[in-house]
Amino acid sequence: MMSDATKARFDREVAKYPADQKQSAVMACLAIVQQELGWVSPESERVVAEHLGMAPIAVHEVTTFYNMYNQQPLGKYKLNVCTNLPCQLRGGAQALAHLEGALGIHAGQTTADGLFTLQPSECQGACADAPVLLVNDRHMCSFMSSEKLDQLIADLKHAEGAQ
Repeated sequence: MMSDATKARFDREVAKYPADQKQSAVMACLAIVQQELGWVSPESERVVAEHLGMAPIAVHEVTTFYNMYNQQPLGKYKLNVCTNLPCQLRGGAQALAHLEGALGIHAGQTTADGLFTLQPSECQGACADAPVLLVNDRHMCSFMSSEKLDQLIADLKHAEGAQ
């Protein structure tokens, strides 16, 4: 299931740790899987477990503990809106509600075209920039007013059309 290039990326992560502690690379390997597949499937957990010499349940425990790992296929753009207290006090709930209306979906759902998945999230560590959201677990967007949210959606749709 995993390409040789993916396994080579695993090996680069494993090389960062002592030989008897290669399981320490589990989070990095799961992140690589998610970057390549868009989610972490039970089959990919087994591949990571085998590569790292771990029990599959131990890898599954990591996948299910951290909310950054997608356990099912999602839209091309995963929008995680912080709904923790500091963001709530500065419009986090309104930002989430605005996106629900703009995308025509509820939190936890994916648009029919498979482009967007909308999710509430816990603190993203940017409380001073609230409300914040994270695109695909990598791109932080700060001070997200309704206008900025609409522009983000338009930009992502435009980027999709340009490809």
